[in-house]
Amino acid sequence: MHETKNPQLTPELYQYVLDHNPPLDPVQRDLVTATHERFADVAGLQTAHEQAPLLSFLVTLTGAREIVEVGTFTGFSTLALARALPDGGRVIACDISEEWTSLGRQAWAKAGVADRIDLRIAPALDTLRSLPAEPWIDLAFLDADKGGYLGYWEELVPRLRPGGLLVVDNTLFHGDVVDPEASGGAAAIREFNDRVAADDRVDHVLLTVADGLTLARKR
Repeated sequence: MHETKNPQLTPELYQYVLDHNPPLDPVQRDLVTATHERFADVAGLQTAHEQAPLLSFLVTLTGAREIVEVGTFTGFSTLALARALPDGGRVIACDISEEWTSLGRQAWAKAGVADRIDLRIAPALDTLRSLPAEPWIDLAFLDADKGGYLGYWEELVPRLRPGGLLVVDNTLFHGDVVDPEASGGAAAIREFNDRVAADDRVDHVLLTVADGLTLARKR
């Protein structure tokens, strides 16, 4: 039995992590606040605070210019991705809610990155299947309905360029993935994680960041 080296993430330690990460800028902070005020019952769908600087870091690290995001919600992660893009880069953001993404549109405009974001309101599978089939995506971020993860994965991986990065959120699903009797979203994530582990098209790691974060690099 392997022992974890992870310390217990107390509120004080979590705040310490946030304090030693790049801070959210004013537009990001305002967007977080507005999301919790306007959509309090589903605000937990928002990407974790510490993931915003990580996403920006990954865009810079990979030199990504063409990004696809599946699951936009109120646009917090989209903003982090778009902020780090070089001139001429774009994020194709997929969501089904005009209401949620309207909050994001306001933030993107305020941050001066709206011209880098191509928001497509439609079922994400339809949007993905309408994209060019050849490898061209530099980075993809998947944070949407868990039952759809396998379908999104199968559309995204062939479109990733060699060396392209796919970032997948919530791959520990509140820790419920260890339950062999899991149902619903936890069961879907268990199946997804098994598929990723067996996929010889990618190299991957599953990290204990927030609710689990999988990084997969196209071979």
